Amino acid sequence: MQQILIAGQWRDANSSGSFQASNPATREPLAEEYPVSTWEDCDAALTAAAEATVALRSISGSQIADFLEAYATEIENNADAIVDVAHAETAYPKPTRLAGGELPRTTDQLRQAAHAARTGNWSVPTIDTNAGIRSQYGAIGPVAVFGPNNFPLAFGSISGGDFASAIAAGNPVIAKANSSHPGTTELFARCAHQAAQRTGMPAGMVQLIYRTSHTDGERLVADARIGATGYTGSRHAGLQLKAAADAAGKPIYLELSSVNPIVILPQAMEQQHEEIATEFTSSCLMGTGQFCTNPGLVVVLKSGATDSFIAALSEQFSEAPVGTLLSSGVESSLESNLEILVNAGAEIVVGNTPADSDRYCYANTLLKVTAQQFVADPETMQTEAFGNSSLLVVTESMDEVNAVIACFEGNLTGCIYSATDGSDDAAYDQIAANLQSKVGRMLNDKMPTGVAVSAAMNHGGPFPATGHPGFTAVGIPGSLLRFAMLQCYDNVRHDRLPASLRDENLNGELWRCVDGNWTQENIS
Repeated sequence: MQQILIAGQWRDANSSGSFQASNPATREPLAEEYPVSTWEDCDAALTAAAEATVALRSISGSQIADFLEAYATEIENNADAIVDVAHAETAYPKPTRLAGGELPRTTDQLRQAAHAARTGNWSVPTIDTNAGIRSQYGAIGPVAVFGPNNFPLAFGSISGGDFASAIAAGNPVIAKANSSHPGTTELFARCAHQAAQRTGMPAGMVQLIYRTSHTDGERLVADARIGATGYTGSRHAGLQLKAAADAAGKPIYLELSSVNPIVILPQAMEQQHEEIATEFTSSCLMGTGQFCTNPGLVVVLKSGATDSFIAALSEQFSEAPVGTLLSSGVESSLESNLEILVNAGAEIVVGNTPADSDRYCYANTLLKVTAQQFVADPETMQTEAFGNSSLLVVTESMDEVNAVIACFEGNLTGCIYSATDGSDDAAYDQIAANLQSKVGRMLNDKMPTGVAVSAAMNHGGPFPATGHPGFTAVGIPGSLLRFAMLQCYDNVRHDRLPASLRDENLNGELWRCVDGNWTQENIS
């Protein structure tokens, strides 16, 4: 049985059972067994994290940056082992997806978070010299992170963006591994533990539990010692955690479901339908559709070009290789959610059949409905069939396009394809504002798959894409502010102020709003 990391020590869990991950390419369980922790382990982790929170108050942003940078280096030093285990647990390609994509992204965002911690600019120091009031964002306390199944490295509970953001804001993290890739998470935890020891971080700075009961998970996010929670996963499980956290008044930041609608305007369809079809197929089937920004819904106007577009998609979906899904749960969820759509009246264009029985997979699937069908039951028609599938909504007019958009739930992304010669501009102006209010990130003329690690990025959106419209899991400072609280100091003696709020600029790089003006100068 693999050990958990609690209070700076690898130790045996107080377990109620065990589980194994599976190799998606073979459906066979992997050898290692991992414990299902009882509340006793959660309680111990919370106690250690609370102690670490106190210790971190005397640790500078530069020291936290040292840890994050050391951790990134430790990951790079163990890259081959991490990639090997991640490949066994996910079946993701080693050279392209894992070693060439996710792993460098993971270390890059850790280093970006380190830079934020070192400069302190994320904390938005604000000083009113006349009133004697000074404020900034600071650590909120222990953060629980529940990582998703689809990005074991870059969004992992002890390696991804939520982890990096929480740490950079000065909080300890209790990581709950995703059951699909516990071995990958364990390797990251060992790297983080080494880096924490080497840089003098508190014992409870980084902790790992593999699995708990649903009841204990809800108890964890609601505990008085927890500061906040970051969760990425299914809507059902996320809302259960949210109910528990809300009842206790604890912040919880959720990334849930998103169909990421694409609207193709008439002249763009007429002029570019072949190119758009190829772009869409590539985006929709990339990584077997297991991206949170996968384009799961396409709105088009009925025309001869649209018929050609759909025919091209059908051919491309039929001919494209069927990728491997991450787990039996993803496979069964995809099949059942496609069934929901079909039972609600969606027409099968292609697919919707089991594929290879030797691995987790399902045929590349494209469904189609009319605008009237969509508007009649928009909640069902926006069921997220997570995986290699998408739903086409065929409309008869721009009025129907607007009616469909008006029914959209919140999404991470939304995209409009329009003709480059300006012939779609009037139609664009008619729908863009309506779509913008439904999405966190608006795109033009490109598919949404992928999320750049950029300060300007918003990887969030209105519910149910996330649990809060100000949420972003990517982009600094926004991602850090989720795990921070606004701290105000009124008439506090100068020597008792945080270093970043004293008259002398902490490091010369810190931008502070002093009496309404942003400056890096000392206060005279």
